[in-house]
Amino acid sequence: MFIGNNYGTIKFIHTKKVLNTVFSAYICAYLELIYISDMIKVSDIARNKVIELMKDDGFNPENDFVRVGVKSGGCSGLSYDLKFDKEQVEGDKVFEDNGVKIIVDKKSFLYLVGTTLEYSGGLKGTGFVFKNPNAQRTCGCGESFSL
Repeated sequence: MFIGNNYGTIKFIHTKKVLNTVFSAYICAYLELIYISDMIKVSDIARNKVIELMKDDGFNPENDFVRVGVKSGGCSGLSYDLKFDKEQVEGDKVFEDNGVKIIVDKKSFLYLVGTTLEYSGGLKGTGFVFKNPNAQRTCGCGESFSL
């Protein structure tokens, strides 16, 4: 038996139909709570910068989204993709943290669970920084990672 929801599928085998149904509902609810609460966090500094940049680019921070994704490339094999978007497409996961609406495509979803979006304005460079607990290694610039 496969237990699935909007966030993924788990294989579960048990012979009692009633137990399967109850367990299935429990697991789906639990996974949804974990993923929604731990998806992507946005620091206060990053929130302020996102809102500022969205307004500068003609986006409305109350209605529009920050699209966060993962694509092939970079020094470590995978790199982050960050842009503003007005619409979501089928398969997108939508989250909100610290007043920022975030969209993650289905392919990038599992790579980003637990990630914190921060903003750095120090002497070593200015820009958004991803703190990703799933990354096994990152490159020096912090823009790419591997699992």
